Amino acid sequence: MTRRPLALVLLVASRWFDTNLREELVRRGWPPLSAAQSLVFAHLPHEGIAPATLARELGHSRQATAQLTAGLAELHLVEIVNDPQRQRGKLVILTVRGRTLAVDAQGILGKLERHLDPSAAELMHTELPRLSQLSSPSEGA
Repeated sequence: MTRRPLALVLLVASRWFDTNLREELVRRGWPPLSAAQSLVFAHLPHEGIAPATLARELGHSRQATAQLTAGLAELHLVEIVNDPQRQRGKLVILTVRGRTLAVDAQGILGKLERHLDPSAAELMHTELPRLSQLSSPSEGA
């Protein structure tokens, strides 16, 4: 059998983690989230993020990101506030309820991670973050 590329294995594994995370959140009483909505949480720093920056990080259009954040705002998980650093700028921030969900999600993800061999998990924690520091192959790296 041909070995699948690691990138494909990681994509499938990421979906497994996300699906199991979202299902467990629902079991715990949280509203159902789409995969796109759950990914927003991975890009929301404590201090908030500008909608345009969030759109870039998600790889979505500004319009699609506005729809995602509006849906999360309807669930009282995020809010869009004025950016104190930029005139007419906005920030997407977690609400208290959103921070509570994020803490719950971190715990769930920690439990899901226990399905991995501990040494393999440690290696992934070390190696995978380096990828975000590399230029893309299309940029000639």
